Amino acid sequence: MKESIKKSDDAVVAATPIRIVVADDHPVVRFGVKNMLENEAGFEVVGEAEDGDVAITQTLELEPDILLLDLQMPRLPGLEALRAIMSKSPRVKIIMLTSTISTQQIIEALQIGARGIVLKDAVAGDLSRSLRAVLSGDYWIGGERVVNLVTALNELMKKAAAVPERKTYGLTPRELEVVTCIVEGCSNKDVAKQFTISEETVKRHLSNIFDKTGVSTRLELALFAIAHKLVVLDN
Repeated sequence: MKESIKKSDDAVVAATPIRIVVADDHPVVRFGVKNMLENEAGFEVVGEAEDGDVAITQTLELEPDILLLDLQMPRLPGLEALRAIMSKSPRVKIIMLTSTISTQQIIEALQIGARGIVLKDAVAGDLSRSLRAVLSGDYWIGGERVVNLVTALNELMKKAAAVPERKTYGLTPRELEVVTCIVEGCSNKDVAKQFTISEETVKRHLSNIFDKTGVSTRLELALFAIAHKLVVLDN
């Protein structure tokens, strides 16, 4: 039975090239994913995007079969880009590509219309299988094929209820990363280098963070972050 399913999946991919757009703000990630797909029969990368706005434009213009969409991107976060694309082009199947994602974000992504979630540290083993699962009409959640989305969502909601999400004060995932860097004593230059962004972008992130948390200095931010568990300190 499993063999017949696999043959069916392979047939879907082999019939005509599956057109894919890769959206991630890190060029190295885009290059790596593109190389993986070029070594897989039946896949063709037809576009790339470095931020959420370009991801929307590329997807609407190229109408790919699948969009691999990074959760954390500049200009427009992945979930917002997902929402915009689903409202205009619901046919495209979207798989979220992310380094880390909360249970609540998984639930939100699936409710908006995502077909799968693939963690970047599992791309080598999961990408091809997730694409085949999604192409055949199923979902890819938690590193495995999911047929019944309703059941999967119910399980995720129970998990979210059992482990309440930490309060983030409206900070985006990237802003939380910047907060962690500040707590670790990084300068604006250090932060810019770590995330491959400009120092002006770092300053904008810090301005937004100060507004959301109600602090006015880096020291106050560090103390606030520790007191409100915005960062996880190593023991």
